[in-house]
Amino acid sequence: MSRLARLPLACLLALAAVVAAGCGGEPHDVRTQGETEGLYIEVDELTYQIQMSRILEPASREDQGYLRGIAEGIEPTAEEVWFAIFLRVQNQTDETHRSADRFEIVDTTNKTYRPVGLDLRSNVFAYRPAEVSPGTVIPEPDSPSFNGPIQGDLILFKVQVRSLYNRPLQFRISSTRGTGTTGIIDIDV
Repeated sequence: MSRLARLPLACLLALAAVVAAGCGGEPHDVRTQGETEGLYIEVDELTYQIQMSRILEPASREDQGYLRGIAEGIEPTAEEVWFAIFLRVQNQTDETHRSADRFEIVDTTNKTYRPVGLDLRSNVFAYRPAEVSPGTVIPEPDSPSFNGPIQGDLILFKVQVRSLYNRPLQFRISSTRGTGTTGIIDIDV
């Protein structure tokens, strides 16, 4: 066989070795930190992704639907805004896992914000922790969140405007199993 003919064969064998090495069933690297929205991170064997984050405007017709089910008397002051995280959760394992129910936003001064409670009966976009079966996602297919333009369930925060300048803000997802694992995603503001 000529030298020139052996080169493509050697490249093909090297490529096959790389592919085979990736298919060995070995555990993959678990990413628990994302430097930007859109990246997938893992917490308790579930994959989380921020579909979008943004300030909500109560006067906006679209945003009024996201702001349903807020208790009376907790409206933002002039120094605060409603801030929405639209989250997607996927189970890529062969077992059912419970999705997280502990979230927070932290700015660079360590000011911490926790989600505002929403009435789940009146807000169809609100995130609901659930048992996530293998191969399924939150939001559930054919739900308003899944079929909407963002395709993520809403987690709502009331954030001080000054924190929006203390960037990057971090969205933190805490383990529900008590493993101490915390997933962190830097939020685009």
